[in-house]
Amino acid sequence: MSTLTAAPPWTASAGDATRLRRAFGAFATGVTVVTVGGASPRGMTANSFTSVSLDPALVLLCVGRDAGMYRALAEADTFAVSVLAADQEDVARYFASRSRPAGARQFDAVGWLPGHESAAPLIAGAAAHFECASWRTYDGGDHAVFLGRVLALDQAPEREPLVFHGGRFRQLSDRVPEV
Repeated sequence: MSTLTAAPPWTASAGDATRLRRAFGAFATGVTVVTVGGASPRGMTANSFTSVSLDPALVLLCVGRDAGMYRALAEADTFAVSVLAADQEDVARYFASRSRPAGARQFDAVGWLPGHESAAPLIAGAAAHFECASWRTYDGGDHAVFLGRVLALDQAPEREPLVFHGGRFRQLSDRVPEV
């Protein structure tokens, strides 16, 4: 069994991006597809999504400033987040690919339904959906931090979530550790 030992403080440098990414990858996250509706709907796979507050109901997501979704979210009044289910790795990979079609055509390859509150596409079969009003945006370095106020939600409790850890998609396990 390995243990953590005291180490000198880590300082960021241009050559340490890989090390930083690996360390961030030690934290398991859920996998979502963030969408906006309108004249040119757009979707993007994101694992930087979390709850923030119950009152008001707020969620947070981070999007790189170089991503096409950055501008779409910055200009949108509403957006949606579909929390992908364990059997939707193909959907996650599809919306992570820069080679998918632009606009509404990108949704032709997946099952979806329009959000009632956001008019953004909701991915069919997801473990949960959140429809949000854009609330605040903050500087996050090379990313922007978007906060959304939850307008509507839907959950399929029987659907296990897709998980991302250590640079790989994974599924939850009910395995009980031996003592």
